[in-house]
Amino acid sequence: MEVGNYSVGLDIGTTKIVAIIGKKNEYGKIEVLGIGKSKSLGVHRGVVNNITQTIKSIQQAVEEAELNSGLKIGSVVVGIAGQHIRSLQHSDYITRADSEEVINEDDLDTLCNQVYKLVMLPGEEIIHVLPQEYKVDGQAEIKEPIGMYGGRLEANFHVVVGQVSSIKNVGRCIKSAGLDLGNITLEPLASSDAVLSKEEKEAGVALIDIGGGTTDLAIFKDGIIRHTAVIPFGGGVITEDIKEGCSIIEKQAELLKIKFGSAWPGENKDNEIVSIPGLRGREPKEITLKNLSKIIHARVVEIIEQVYVEIKNYGHEEQKKKLIAGIVLTGGGSQLKHLKQLVEYITGMDTRIGYPNEHLAGDSDSEIASPLYATAVGLLMNAVQNEAKGVVDTDTDSAEETLEEEGELVMAGEESETIQRPKQKTERKSVFDKWSEKLKDFLDNAE
Repeated sequence: MEVGNYSVGLDIGTTKIVAIIGKKNEYGKIEVLGIGKSKSLGVHRGVVNNITQTIKSIQQAVEEAELNSGLKIGSVVVGIAGQHIRSLQHSDYITRADSEEVINEDDLDTLCNQVYKLVMLPGEEIIHVLPQEYKVDGQAEIKEPIGMYGGRLEANFHVVVGQVSSIKNVGRCIKSAGLDLGNITLEPLASSDAVLSKEEKEAGVALIDIGGGTTDLAIFKDGIIRHTAVIPFGGGVITEDIKEGCSIIEKQAELLKIKFGSAWPGENKDNEIVSIPGLRGREPKEITLKNLSKIIHARVVEIIEQVYVEIKNYGHEEQKKKLIAGIVLTGGGSQLKHLKQLVEYITGMDTRIGYPNEHLAGDSDSEIASPLYATAVGLLMNAVQNEAKGVVDTDTDSAEETLEEEGELVMAGEESETIQRPKQKTERKSVFDKWSEKLKDFLDNAE
C-alpha cells in the first residue's frame, strides 16, 4: 500500500496508550490511516512508574496500529504530562550588533536559545519556550518582529518545565519498544491544536483536558498560549471514590461511572437503583443512582475548582485578559453526563465539549472524533507538521536534483516554513535538537 509520507502520534496516558498513524491529504486536513490502543498499565498520574509494563503496552498499541494500516511505525511524537509539569513567565532580551540590519530568524533563535540557559531547580529541564509577544527598541506588543529594524529585541516567554527523570523514562520506554523519539510535546498543547479553532484562541479560551490520571489546562488569548498547568487528578480518582464509597471492585466502579454516572445529583430520583452482582457467591449490592452521582459530583467539583483557581491565577478576572470563548472540555472525562452544566454553574463561563474533528478529513472514522482521542490527534498533527518542515516537497524536484541538494534539503524545507510560522520553527528546532542528543546520549550510556 503506497501512502507516501506518514507520521505517528503516541499518547501515553494513565488509562490508555494510543498510537495513531496519519498524513495530510490534498486539502491540508489530517487523514487517519490506522489507530491502535491498549490498556496502560505502567503509568500513574501521567508519570511512568513501571517501565516494563509501559513498554509492553506501547508495543501492543503500535502493533495494532500497524495491523490496521499495513504500515511500519518508525519515529513517533510523544506527549508529556504529569504532576511535575510547571510553567513560568520570563522576559529576556538581546542587543543586536547592527541595528541597521532587519531582524531575522537567527535573532529570534538567539533570543529563544538564551532562555534555555535559565537556571532551573535541580532535576528540572525546560521542555518548551513559547514566545508571547516581542518588543523592539521599547515598542511593545509586536507579534511578528521579522523584517523590522531595531537594536534591542525583547520578548516575554511562556516557559514549560518538567522533571528530567520523568522525561528520560518516557524516552527509555519508546526506545525499548523499538521506536525512535521524534519530538516531545506538552499534552495540553497537543489537545488544543486538535480541538480549538483559531477564533477561540483569539477571543480567549481555556482548554480543560480531563484524562484518567491528570487534568491538563491550556489558556489562550489573542492567539497566543498564556498559561499551562497539569492538575494531578482525573477520571481515575472518581472511579476510586465510587469503588471506596460503594465497596465494589474497580471494574464495576468504572462501568457504573460510564453507564449511569452523572455530575449533577439533582436529577436522579430516589428510587433509581442499580444492582451489582456480588463477588463469588455473595449477595448482590444495590446502589442508588442518587448516591452514585453525589460521589461523582463531590470529586468533579473539586477538580473543576482546582482548574478554576489556575484560570484565576492567569488573570481571567481582569478586563483585558477575559476569556470570551469560555471553556472547552475534552479528554475521556469530558463525556460524563451533565458535566458541561456543572462547569458553567461553578465558573460562570460558557462551556462546550471539544471534539478533535477540527482538522480531520471529512471521511474519518467517527470513533476517532471522540474527545478521548484529542491528545492523540494533536500529537499526530504535530508529527505531520514536523514532517513537513524536515522534508521539501519532492514532487517539484526530480529525484536526481534532490540527491544533489541533499545538503540544502532541510534548509529549503525550513525556509518555506519560516515565512508562515517562524515562532514554531525556532521553538521546535532548538528544543528538539538539544533534546534528542541528550536523550540519545543518556540512553546509549544506560545500556
